[in-house]
Amino acid sequence: MRKPHFLFWLVLAAIPLAAFPAGARQQPDTSGTVPVSTVVTVLGPKFTPPPAVSRDDINVHEGDAHKDVTDWVPAQGDKAALQFAIVVDDSGPKDVGKQFDDLTNFIKSLPNSTSVGVFYANNSTVSIASQFTLDHEAAAKALRLPLGNGATMSLYQSLMTLIAGWPVSGARREILVLSDGFDRLRRERYSPDVNTTVENAQRAGIIFHAIFIAGGQFPGAGFQSPRTASRIQTFKNIGQGNLNTLVDGTGGFAFFQGFATPISFDPFLTQLDLVLKNQYFLTWRTNRSKSSKGDLRSFKVRTERGGIEIRAADKVFVPGE
Repeated sequence: MRKPHFLFWLVLAAIPLAAFPAGARQQPDTSGTVPVSTVVTVLGPKFTPPPAVSRDDINVHEGDAHKDVTDWVPAQGDKAALQFAIVVDDSGPKDVGKQFDDLTNFIKSLPNSTSVGVFYANNSTVSIASQFTLDHEAAAKALRLPLGNGATMSLYQSLMTLIAGWPVSGARREILVLSDGFDRLRRERYSPDVNTTVENAQRAGIIFHAIFIAGGQFPGAGFQSPRTASRIQTFKNIGQGNLNTLVDGTGGFAFFQGFATPISFDPFLTQLDLVLKNQYFLTWRTNRSKSSKGDLRSFKVRTERGGIEIRAADKVFVPGE
């Protein structure tokens, strides 16, 4: 296994940090409670624009305990900053390049408040194609075809490397993964690295989205037979399950077109664009963690208004004393 590229750490360390939005700052509190924040997506039915949603429309529960919402800030205007990472699985098929025009157009269409980075998952780490930049044209040009040779090994160790080297800022931090989701290192139906990746992302406040791309090299798939075809289908099922776990745990969205690479990315990217434009910083107060290192705490976000779909992570990081 290769060590993470030194340039990776150097580049991420150089990303300017922004102040947290009002309500997202965590200040000591003598009452034993602390403010916690997360990013929430609000949509209308079936990926349609939502109506205006106010703080009074939102309810937060930790188990049976109702929590008062202290802040509900749209990720717009001076709070619109977004660091958006695109991670391409280098084990993916080379013919996915047919859809890269859609991805290029999507990158170029992102607002000026979005900084884009392009990364490739391989050898259980990440390679930088483009560091985070507001130059969307340059980021789009950095896209290349995946190697398609099983080079990634552990997609999830690669994603954990990206998370670990990503400095905290007041900007939203979200990742679009293009992969079949299969962990070629573990080769297990329930790879422990998937849940660890989710937990690391929850602690960092990072949201995952995913587009399933098929055709990567699977273990033992060189000789085609009915048994091999069944085995490959099993791997695809496992991979999609992994990607669903990744996005569900962090409040993101998974885009699948059956078990095939989508003919066009454009419909999915249009939906993702709507997601990014309809997000809020949600803040409430909760009891401090009893652990000095803090912990992850389950929560639910609900609304009694009809015609609104809410997506959020299922756990938030709560700091300790």
